[in-house]
Amino acid sequence: MPDPFVLLVGVVIVALVFDFTNGAHDTANAIATIVSTKVLSPRSAVIMAAVLNLAGAFIGTKVAHTIGSGIVHPDMIRGCQALTLAALGGAIVWNLLTWYVGLPSSSSHALIGGLMGSAVAYRGFGTLHYLSIAEKILLPLVLSPLAGFLAGYALMLGLSWAFHDASPRGVNHAFRKLQILSSAFMATSHGMNDAQKTMGIITLALFVGHELPDLTVPFWVKLACACAMAMGTAMGGWKIVKTMGHKIFKLEAVHGFAAETSAAMVITGASLFGAPISTTHTISTAVLGVGSSKRLSAVRWGIAGHMVVAWVLTLPCSALMAWIIFELLGLVGLTGVLAAPGV
Repeated sequence: MPDPFVLLVGVVIVALVFDFTNGAHDTANAIATIVSTKVLSPRSAVIMAAVLNLAGAFIGTKVAHTIGSGIVHPDMIRGCQALTLAALGGAIVWNLLTWYVGLPSSSSHALIGGLMGSAVAYRGFGTLHYLSIAEKILLPLVLSPLAGFLAGYALMLGLSWAFHDASPRGVNHAFRKLQILSSAFMATSHGMNDAQKTMGIITLALFVGHELPDLTVPFWVKLACACAMAMGTAMGGWKIVKTMGHKIFKLEAVHGFAAETSAAMVITGASLFGAPISTTHTISTAVLGVGSSKRLSAVRWGIAGHMVVAWVLTLPCSALMAWIIFELLGLVGLTGVLAAPGV
């Protein structure tokens, strides 16, 4: 059994790597539409998203608390640091796989699936917090994409009605500037929800390793996660930008504004509720809703279908990967239970 502190440091490093890949993987959520509509250059858009992801990460900790105590029962897994390591490993493998093929899957649900899979591998299905999973994970999993679609559809219809007498060129020119604000709102809300997920997993690791008496998120954890996500965002995820910004629906500035604003409102609301939703799901369906308000044939539904397949597979596949990683860690003696200090 390796030194417990060394193992904990390893878990924190892997968690920050996951946060980095999350930022790189999900950069498209905030900037795909603004790049597609050529309102900002890719470089400028990425810099803006990185800074605002950093800022958003410091707003609240409700999502972090859900990750730390609302998926598995913390007391049932205390002492098994390999569990959090396997959860992160499963999520990172799934993130990298979907990033490689350009599918906008959910980093959030990869982490949640990984945590569930490793907990079950350790002590069975009794480790899962079923009521919280139903309320804070599964229900938002279904409702957030629906809310994104309906919000995008309704907002685009409202804008179309409000500006029906204006020239398309004039409307597009006005919304080119407004889209900078909507993209900034989207980037901030992304940091507000997504960075907290890694905060939650690191805080859980500290609790499991007997370094914290409860699941209160330390300031240094907030700072480290915010910086890791911002650096990942700065790297960009250009394959996913291409899928989000070009393949689903041909966007103009007004469409980008409607999609970003509606998605950011849904994500912010979920963050205040403490639900770790998928920003990818929400912005993707908001884009679909905006496109459908024009006409159903404007949306490339085949691409949307591929995205849905990735979404459906994320929870079980990341859980399976985490389970396999946990078993492999067991083979090298890393799944032993650590006693509390003084025991």
